Amino acid sequence: MTENMKKVAGKSRGFFGEFREFILRGNVMDLAVGVIIGGAFQKIINSLVDDIIMPVISQLFGGLDFTNYFIALDGNHYKTIAAAEEAGVATLNYGSFITVVINFVLMALVIFVMIKCMNRLMDRVKSEPEPADPTEKECPYCKSKIAIGATRCPHCTSEL
Repeated sequence: MTENMKKVAGKSRGFFGEFREFILRGNVMDLAVGVIIGGAFQKIINSLVDDIIMPVISQLFGGLDFTNYFIALDGNHYKTIAAAEEAGVATLNYGSFITVVINFVLMALVIFVMIKCMNRLMDRVKSEPEPADPTEKECPYCKSKIAIGATRCPHCTSEL
């Protein structure tokens, strides 16, 4: 085996070794867990918005449903999107867009409220006060206490 071939073989083992180290690094594993939990959390939020909040909003506004608001691009009027599609007509479905925007705003609101509640709960759980930054230090020469920002000791006049 030539010297160059040994270098190439060593680099490839090094590459795969580095790749394995990268994959097993804590940050990558934390990210993977976050993505999986985020996907499950998204299902909870979608269900909350679609199954609980949207029906209440729909009842408050008299059963208003935006999903069948559309414009048929051939100029004719159709009762539903399905009827227009059956006729082979292209449609501009602005009602579906409005529904998705409303769902997005509601989901963002629900997530905001949940995170706000979780942060408030975490603040209550935190019982240990954070240690205060030190305001004094010890002079390395005379061992007396001096202000943290001092550049000369007021007791022995040594430069710090």
